[in-house]
Amino acid sequence: MSDAILETEDLTREFGGFVAVDGVALSVRPGSIHALIGPNGAGKTTLINVVTGVQAPDAGEVAFTGERIDRLPAFRIARLGIGRTFQVVQPFPRMSVLDNVAAGALFAGRAHSVAAARARAMECLEFTGLAGNAETPAAQLTLPDRKRLELAKGLATNPKLLLLDEVNAGLNATEIERALTLIRAIAAQGITILLVEHLMKVVTRACARVLVLHQGALIADGSPAEVIRDPQVVDAYLGADFRADATAERS
Repeated sequence: MSDAILETEDLTREFGGFVAVDGVALSVRPGSIHALIGPNGAGKTTLINVVTGVQAPDAGEVAFTGERIDRLPAFRIARLGIGRTFQVVQPFPRMSVLDNVAAGALFAGRAHSVAAARARAMECLEFTGLAGNAETPAAQLTLPDRKRLELAKGLATNPKLLLLDEVNAGLNATEIERALTLIRAIAAQGITILLVEHLMKVVTRACARVLVLHQGALIADGSPAEVIRDPQVVDAYLGADFRADATAERS
């Protein structure tokens, strides 16, 4: 029996004849940080949407901790222990930061009351450094703080597996360093992370394993060092300039 926390087999999702996810078979081991990379339009977000039940697969299977979940609704998948953030950050703008996070604790994290949900939310805000903004309307947050709010909302669902969809997009170098520190701290709690990412410096520094999508298909699965040397990955995504830079750094 596999020890993977997440597995897919022949997973396929089409949109009007366009194959966005094409027969993907992957596995994510528990207690690690995985990266999911690939060009724009490769199918990364669609894959996350199918895993989390936002979109149903047209074929294939998804298993979480050994149990099939590909026909379950999104809320049941969340309650089983799969949390996520969204590439486009869209909090409830008029609600406070605290209540945005409490909503996740209440409806997906199985908090037994509103008071318990708010208590859990405050724990998540303290962990992500947002406790001082607890009563601030979410619409007033800066982009970096909205990204941290997404992380806090994901944590409030008490996930075993957390899927992070481009949490570093739009951040400067200093903000990315802070985000990396937070991601590592989340992993240190025993939460498995699958990180959708375009910044290869983040991937090579933070991730133990890398999955590469191209035109909906999985074209590579290996360590960062293995993936950046893979000619198919270089041709499809990284480009010759990246290969030259990586070679120069090693010499």
